[in-house]
Amino acid sequence: MSIDLTEDTITKEVQSTFDGCPDPRTRELFVELVRHLHDFARETRLTDDEWVTAMDFLARVGQVTTPTRQEFVLLSDILGLSVLVDLINEHHGPHATDSTLLGPFFEDERPRVPNGADISGGLPGTPMFVTGRVLGPGGDPLAGVAVDTWHSDGEGHYDVQQEDRLHGQPAMRALLTTDGDGRFWYRSIAPRFYPVPVDGPCGEIMQAAGRSAMRPEHLHFRLHADGYRPLITMLFRRDDPYLDHDAVFAVKRSLVVDFAEHGPGTAPDGTEVGEPFQTVDWTFTLTPAARERRP
Repeated sequence: MSIDLTEDTITKEVQSTFDGCPDPRTRELFVELVRHLHDFARETRLTDDEWVTAMDFLARVGQVTTPTRQEFVLLSDILGLSVLVDLINEHHGPHATDSTLLGPFFEDERPRVPNGADISGGLPGTPMFVTGRVLGPGGDPLAGVAVDTWHSDGEGHYDVQQEDRLHGQPAMRALLTTDGDGRFWYRSIAPRFYPVPVDGPCGEIMQAAGRSAMRPEHLHFRLHADGYRPLITMLFRRDDPYLDHDAVFAVKRSLVVDFAEHGPGTAPDGTEVGEPFQTVDWTFTLTPAARERRP
């Protein structure tokens, strides 16, 4: 290892420490990371105080992060990195449903429920009936597709943000399975637009930049089926005031849908609802998984 390094020689010296890395991709990623980090410091003439501030910021991001609050994911989201990675890796074809962010509120621990279940967890709000259908690229219905769905309540809060109220019980999230016609359906309560958490380090960035912290109203979905590429996506309310100002850059025009308003009456599942309610209906199209090449 060289000594008496200079501003111009330090980068190659650090990169060379990865020469013995047995995995080529790991080596490539770290070599390029070092190059970009060093170039950033040189181009911006980063000061000692600014470096200390940055290290303190990252430390606080880690301190705030918990199993139910992923501040590092939020940092990636508000800097556009999460969407960029999705765009780089989105190869679903022209007829498949567009993908977008998973977000920080997905939970592996969610109830498996039958179609038609009420997944609201008993929380108050405007009744919402969601119906969906999952098709293959040729328009054939796909049975047995695992459909994760989750969303906020009418005040913009997810269940994991309401420990005092729900005591760890899941609400507004579930795992369903499509029937023989590729359909799934459930009842819940209507979500609401909401701000991303701004009481932590990421909020400091939003405030410093004078940026909106709002996310438009949306529903999350994650679909899995044997032989098809997984799909992570959202549906956004068409008349939401924050569609053009999503704090995490996730809105796509193809995912903007109608959250139809109805007066009291018969819901899509045939039940009578004595108050105004909303309906959402959408068709999702999956792409076959790429076949592995045999040597």
